[in-house]
Amino acid sequence: MSEVRKHIVFYGRVQGVGFRYTAKYMAQSLDLTGWVRNEYDGTVTMEVQGREALINKLLVGLNQNRFITIEWMDTKEIPLEEERTFKVR
Repeated sequence: MSEVRKHIVFYGRVQGVGFRYTAKYMAQSLDLTGWVRNEYDGTVTMEVQGREALINKLLVGLNQNRFITIEWMDTKEIPLEEERTFKVR
């Protein structure tokens, strides 16, 4: 299966609820790479790379966390990058 890279902006209750570290550990467990960071406007931005089915599994898992409330996401596919890990920025 081919890999994709997605740039995602999450809106909702996504800061101060462990979103970034939950995303990091879930992404690592799924062998996904990329990064996640808080933004000044209260959103969280993520770039994630891997098989699309595994990225979808990550998004479902984040949405099932009882502290995180994702109201909506802006998603676009972007070019692949050379990286080995998933980091919190």
